[in-house]
Amino acid sequence: MATDGVIVIGGGPAGMMAAGTAGRRGRPVLLVEKNKRLGRKLLITGKGRCNLTNMTDLEGLIANIPGNGKFLYSAFHRFSNQDVIAFFQEWGLPTKVERGGRVFPASDRASDVLAALEKFLTHSRVQIKTGAVAAVLVEEGRVCGVKLDHGETLVADSVIIATGGCSYPLTGSTGDGYRLAAALGHTITPLKPALVPLEAATPWVREVQGLSLKNVAIKVLSKEGKTIYTDFGEMLFTHFGVSGPIVLSASTHLESATHYRLVIDLKPALTPEQLDLRLQRDFAKYARKHFRNALGDLLPRALVPVIVALVGIPPDKPVNQITRAERERLGVLLKGLEVEITGLRPLTEAIVTAGGVTVKEINPATMESKLVKGLYFAGEVIDVNAYTGGFNLQIAFSTGYLAGSSC
Repeated sequence: MATDGVIVIGGGPAGMMAAGTAGRRGRPVLLVEKNKRLGRKLLITGKGRCNLTNMTDLEGLIANIPGNGKFLYSAFHRFSNQDVIAFFQEWGLPTKVERGGRVFPASDRASDVLAALEKFLTHSRVQIKTGAVAAVLVEEGRVCGVKLDHGETLVADSVIIATGGCSYPLTGSTGDGYRLAAALGHTITPLKPALVPLEAATPWVREVQGLSLKNVAIKVLSKEGKTIYTDFGEMLFTHFGVSGPIVLSASTHLESATHYRLVIDLKPALTPEQLDLRLQRDFAKYARKHFRNALGDLLPRALVPVIVALVGIPPDKPVNQITRAERERLGVLLKGLEVEITGLRPLTEAIVTAGGVTVKEINPATMESKLVKGLYFAGEVIDVNAYTGGFNLQIAFSTGYLAGSSC
């Protein structure tokens, strides 16, 4: 490899975008990936559908990145969500927009996203080498190449670290980039899971595992009763607790070893007064039935026995004998179903890693290290993280593009 070349470490979305962008500029590029194939984690994103980006505006992008979002202004200006859509269109992959502004490939296949990126690499004359990088080599404060774990040395004047985080280690995200950066003097802010399911101690949660709730509102409260996070959308009950998009986003604001209360509003579109009128209508409709058989229009079937047990109204009580106080108690429960949260699932189960190479040591206009000339960073290895909805892949594409344009 020529001494004026670029080595990109990591063949995920950030690394592929960085490598292709640098190659398109005419620079010799070698992409080093320790897996036998590129984009392993990309293939499982969005349940295999790959949520590429989000159609919100620039301020909306930043607002959905609780982890150092403002650091990304330059990256998003240089390569926006519209640029992501245009990029994939250029490489033969049309997209579509779904609820919440989420952008997916029209084919609903993450494999097509990977194929488009691989086509981009081929067109940009990027060479690909399989292997693990043991160290980034530096002389007189400037990058001069990398050393592979089996001892081979590769020469380059620019190195881009795009190794991802340390979530989903089976896909190759094992924190290699943090070790490489730390060895060069970079500060690694503490790592924690982000976008990760939550564990719950509330017994009935296990009874409804597999149940998905759509269009519900949640509120997460601290032990002291302070509201930590609110959201609206879809959630899922599991054998260990709760998951789903709004729960994953909530996890970004929670600490692993701390207990919280999750309060679910099952009917957020109705005020308490409107909900009471709805209950009166349903009870009139099912006046001759037992209470346990009168909630089918209001709730998913799996949740009915839970609500019946929690509200304390006898299951066999005739609906026309339910008192106003009992009905109001039911309304309060439907607007405030509580789950005790005991912690976060492990980092290995997180979609992304919070923490990483501190943004204070990276130039936001170029993604170049402020400590080592010719060293760049892209993607999840940087201390940035976002909510669900396409924002994390937008970060990968924008920082990858910026690093590939600057090296």
